[in-house]
Amino acid sequence: MPDPSDRYSVVGGGVGGLVVARRLAAAGARVTVFEASDHLGGTVARHEVAGIGLDAAAESFAVRGGVVAALLAELGLQDDIVAPAPGPAWLQPVVGDAVPLPATALLGIPADPLADDVVRVVGREAAVRAVELDARPVGAVPDTLGALVRERHGAGVLDRLVAPVVHGVHSQHPDEVPVARAHPGLADAVSAAGSLGGAVARLRAAAPPGAAVAGIRGGTHRIVPALTDDLGRRGGDVRLNSRVDDLSRLGGTVIVAAPGIATAGAPGRRIDLVTLVVEQDELDAAPRGTGLLVAAGAPVGARALTHATAKWAWLREAAAGRHVLRLSYDQTPADPVAAARADAEKLLGVALPRLVDAAHVSWMRPGAASASPPGVTLVGETVAGSGLAGIVAHAERTAAELLAR
Repeated sequence: MPDPSDRYSVVGGGVGGLVVARRLAAAGARVTVFEASDHLGGTVARHEVAGIGLDAAAESFAVRGGVVAALLAELGLQDDIVAPAPGPAWLQPVVGDAVPLPATALLGIPADPLADDVVRVVGREAAVRAVELDARPVGAVPDTLGALVRERHGAGVLDRLVAPVVHGVHSQHPDEVPVARAHPGLADAVSAAGSLGGAVARLRAAAPPGAAVAGIRGGTHRIVPALTDDLGRRGGDVRLNSRVDDLSRLGGTVIVAAPGIATAGAPGRRIDLVTLVVEQDELDAAPRGTGLLVAAGAPVGARALTHATAKWAWLREAAAGRHVLRLSYDQTPADPVAAARADAEKLLGVALPRLVDAAHVSWMRPGAASASPPGVTLVGETVAGSGLAGIVAHAERTAAELLAR
């Protein structure tokens, strides 16, 4: 059993910091969370547009592994876990009209490159090339997803299909995403199947039925006050507006969940999100399903569009006949709202003359963490990657390791 007198200082009150702090406090440890801003949760936050409470950033989480669902059950939110509307997302290619994403793909990687819905996106020449490349013997699996797809399926499949999907999931190019982070079983599956397409087929067959992501009724941001309240009940101390410049002055074991400290101040990548609330009856039919991913080089600035009221039933009810659209950008438009409105019209193929309200938010996506100082433990996005599932799982493992010492 851990000694209840153990002390931990957690620097950064994002989800990773809150999860590790809560788990340590639940074991009887004394935990203090230092947050430089005036609010907890980091980019998992709420904002209000046209009177509707919405997620200001992440709106869903990956269900793989069940780690987020298990945490939500502990927090009493299990009955509010919701699945998105069924049906494929769409892809806006560089040339031509938007098309549904291939049905038998994993992160855009096709099980069968010659399937009609794959050829429709990448073209026959790239599909045939992918089959030829994937027929070669498998050697050492590359470290990054981009290198793996380029080696086994070619640049055409990577650039036209996989890159837009991976960017939509991880906000990074596949060359920046380690294979193990993209899918922990992918490397072993490639070696066992003897091909990338075969690996995707195996992993999809082994996956449980249902959607790959889920959300929380009322918004994913609800996890933050639930974590905060539970941490307080367990005796955790939270100090807002408390910037830490010298880790050596903190007491006990130091855990850093603040990206600026973990990356030694290295610049991150800015992500912009524009939310539009519109009135347009033509959108009732959800002409592009729950949204679109956009290939680099397509004639719009947005990298993705989510038709949020088509994706989430709870939000459709809250919007009362209006439609909520979310568009993300890697490069900040000069006029974000005007650009998002124009891009949404092009992507959806529908005029949007009635704009009810709009909001523009931005945040920095940190790079990988630098080496941590001796005696300092890192959690959060800098070491776990983007996505609540990875961040929560890493924070839970870190807490268990600390308590086992």
